[in-house]
Amino acid sequence: MQQVEDDDYQGWARAPGYAERTPSDAPHSDNVEIFVNEIVQATLDTGEASEWPEGSIIVKDGYTDDGDLALIAVMEKRENGWFWAEYDADGTALYSGSPTICTDCHEPGADFVRAFGF
Repeated sequence: MQQVEDDDYQGWARAPGYAERTPSDAPHSDNVEIFVNEIVQATLDTGEASEWPEGSIIVKDGYTDDGDLALIAVMEKRENGWFWAEYDADGTALYSGSPTICTDCHEPGADFVRAFGF
C-alpha cells in the first residue's frame, strides 16, 4: 500500500472504461475508480500481450453510494504471479497475498484482470 501511495496512484492513467467513478456490482463496493501504472498502460497501448508483464499494478478504489471511500484493492504482478491486497478506508489490511477470495473471483479474467482486457 505504501508503494502505491508514494507513487501517487490516483495520478496514474485510468483503466479503460473507467474514466471516472463508475457504478459497480462487484464485491469492491458500489462505485469504483481504477488506476493503472505505466507498465499496464504501455501494455494496453501496444495491445500485443497475452498476459500482464511483471511490475504491472492495478489499484481499485471502492466507494459507497454516499461517496465515502470504503476500500482500496491492489493487484501487483510479481515474478511468481499476482499479489493481491485489500485495505479498508483507514489503511488496515483486510487481505494480502494470494487469498482464494481474490484468486477464485479473478480466475476468469484475462490473466486474472476482470475489469478490462488487453
